Amino acid sequence: MKKLLISASVCLLTLAASAQTTQWHLLDKTDKISGIGVDRTYRELLKDRKPTPVIVAVIDGGIDTTHEDLRRVLWVNPKEIAGNGKDDDKNGYVDDIHGWNFIGGKDGRNVTHESAEATRIYVQLKPKYEGKDRKTLKPDEQKEYDLYTKTKAEVEKNQSQYKAQYQGISQFYTQFSTAVGNLKKVLNVAKLDTATLRKAADTLSDASMKRPVTGILRLLQQQGAADTDVVMSELEKANDQLKSRAEYSYNPEFDARSIVGDDPNNVNQRDYGNADIAGERPDHGTHVAGIIGADRTNNLGVMGVSDAVQIMGVRAVPDGDERDKDVANAIRYAADNGAQIINMSFGKGYSPQRKAVEEAERYALSKGVLLVQAAGNDGSNIDTAANYPSPRYIDGTTIPNVITVGASAENNDADLVAGFSNYGKKTVDVFAPGKDIYSTVPGSKYENNSGTSMASPVVAGVAAVLKSYFPKLTYADIKRIILESATPYTTKVKRPESDETVDFASLSKTGGVVNLYEAVKLALAQEAATGKAK
Repeated sequence: MKKLLISASVCLLTLAASAQTTQWHLLDKTDKISGIGVDRTYRELLKDRKPTPVIVAVIDGGIDTTHEDLRRVLWVNPKEIAGNGKDDDKNGYVDDIHGWNFIGGKDGRNVTHESAEATRIYVQLKPKYEGKDRKTLKPDEQKEYDLYTKTKAEVEKNQSQYKAQYQGISQFYTQFSTAVGNLKKVLNVAKLDTATLRKAADTLSDASMKRPVTGILRLLQQQGAADTDVVMSELEKANDQLKSRAEYSYNPEFDARSIVGDDPNNVNQRDYGNADIAGERPDHGTHVAGIIGADRTNNLGVMGVSDAVQIMGVRAVPDGDERDKDVANAIRYAADNGAQIINMSFGKGYSPQRKAVEEAERYALSKGVLLVQAAGNDGSNIDTAANYPSPRYIDGTTIPNVITVGASAENNDADLVAGFSNYGKKTVDVFAPGKDIYSTVPGSKYENNSGTSMASPVVAGVAAVLKSYFPKLTYADIKRIILESATPYTTKVKRPESDETVDFASLSKTGGVVNLYEAVKLALAQEAATGKAK
């Protein structure tokens, strides 16, 4: 589940970035900016080389296949005939032209909202343990009983909390929209921007009208928003997200899985889903896909990190917690259909079918596929806190074909690490730009978003550049180059979710931020050294 970066008490937390329309993460690294040097890499290091297209799978909540900046870079299954209702390539999936949807039904319906994993565990264990006394249970039952009581408390607490926050946001939204509407009528304007509000504050004599003008102007200035439309948009998102958490994620009565029509407990089942890789709300996946490979040649919107990518959409992540079964099948589908890199911008705190996911990761490893995953947005040390998919196997050994990515911010200062990002000296491999990232969203539009969900595709894009321009590199080569070439930082930063000051280098294995320019330099040097050895 993608953690909310907005709450009722700080409902406009992410607005400061909303007016920014630059792709700072593509810029060169300087003393002040922690960019990854994308444009410079193409201009100086790759201008005389021809890339080989690379398939990158995006396991997410859906991708807008009609977006102006993504249409040209979508993967097209060469052996499938669109719309004929047949499985032409005999891979088990009918009409999978751009990928597959594991959270859809064969009748074309799709799962949009889903419960949290904690809720599903609580619902499953409730009939067995409700009203039971722990002392009367056998030792193995006591462990399961403890899980029941833990998830029960978590569900009840979160449902109550999100209901209260949802009510608070809804009330504020109503009051704010009413005030904005009234001011527009009085001032006879279609939009309330800072210039209009400043002029009104200077000229209005009616105190009852001047107060809301100065209040809204102060709010826009505090949040760095250009106009009230930006604030309204963010409030609508917050309202929608909090409603989803309260009414779906932590509602024990909610169950959307019947839409899919599978047996959710049968992890060996593969033949379910549909070919709709967009779904009803492809916002998150569209943003992720654009970061990796938005068209760099069409002079529209934004540019992706990679210029020779084919984006395969694999829908497995609803608004809520993804199911392990779907994640495992999504990884297998991507590996079987030619993906060389898989981006996984999702995560959760429980994994009841973890073994199935691990087996799929081993399967991807056998095919040489690199998995790039978000570290998570809880501001936690995942060396100790549970976060899945895990970068380690169940036996504790490191999964060799996984890169786990934390989120960094633009400026090399105390806020270099994004305040929401998970971290871990033993589990997070590297950081990458993940705060205020401008990319594609549905309807051929563009927005800023923040999260390790944005940092992971930056690294997936870097991996795609390396694979496309140096096709002989293996997954192990690419991972090693990315980690060895990361820019080390010793900046004193605020540890996420804390006031404690720590060294940025202490938050990950590399202590650095990914750097495409340095990665390509290293790949070129190793290529030259290999050539001389021959």
